[in-house]
Amino acid sequence: METVEIKKLAERVKQNISLVIVGKDQIIDYLLIALITSSHVLLEDVPGTGKTLLAKAMAKSLNASFKRVQFTPDLLPSDLTGINFFNQKQSEFEFRPGPVFCNILLADEINRATPRSQSSLLECMEERQVSIDGETRKLDNPFIVIATQNPIENQGTFPLPEAQLDRFLLKVRMGYPTTAESVEIMKRFKQSNPLDLIESVVGVQELIAAQQAYSLVKVDSSIYDYIVAIVEKTRTHADISFGVSPRGAQALLKAVQVYAILQGRDYVIPDDVKAMVKPVFGHRMIPRSLNRMKEDTVLNIIDLILNQVPVPTEEQLVKG
Repeated sequence: METVEIKKLAERVKQNISLVIVGKDQIIDYLLIALITSSHVLLEDVPGTGKTLLAKAMAKSLNASFKRVQFTPDLLPSDLTGINFFNQKQSEFEFRPGPVFCNILLADEINRATPRSQSSLLECMEERQVSIDGETRKLDNPFIVIATQNPIENQGTFPLPEAQLDRFLLKVRMGYPTTAESVEIMKRFKQSNPLDLIESVVGVQELIAAQQAYSLVKVDSSIYDYIVAIVEKTRTHADISFGVSPRGAQALLKAVQVYAILQGRDYVIPDDVKAMVKPVFGHRMIPRSLNRMKEDTVLNIIDLILNQVPVPTEEQLVKG
């Protein structure tokens, strides 16, 4: 599949989602980047901003299997991965697959589950497999987790550990709609839910082909140097305890390649890196001052780092 075809595929999905979601083009682009890179995304914001609706619209736009799990404190790992139960009629154990055996899993309010249940997703997200009673079972291809969480309630929640946050390619905040968008949302949902009306516009095989082809986007050697320079700055900054890992650097590279495709190019430029560094790195950096403004602090530090790291010039890109 050519990059032009990947862009057309993304545009079909985006147009379909826009029938339901109003004024969130950038957020939809972020989800498309996660989708095409076969990665996971964490949607975080206050209740009622459309996180679950966006995830459902994305799933319905694909001719793929979809499962939704409402995470609660009493959720067990076996509720996600499945269980071997004894079939009395057959007089033998039989595997009953859990909701992770799907193409797109919506993990709603993931931070409400206990760490034990949260950790059961780690193997699924990283290895695309589950181990149950000593037997390893492969998950469907593709397998993508879209998780949501509410940042303002602390009662009954369990913050995601850094190891699990690192498995998410992107962490995205929905944000409140503008006045005009709020009016349009009320009009659109006045009589019916437009989510019920949308149909799939992309097949699983098309998506798999796009996931296999996006890495062909050209990346100049100076772009690699630019990404590594940013990553190293996160590790040495005085206000950061733990900077970005090699996995984070690889995540940024994947994200900028698809971002370049969405901009209509088959090569990466420094502006692509600048556009994607916050959603990719924001949840991977731990500031020394852990306070309620943690995320804002990290994003401000990223701005400072971007100002300090020399940007590759056009001449360097050509030479590279």
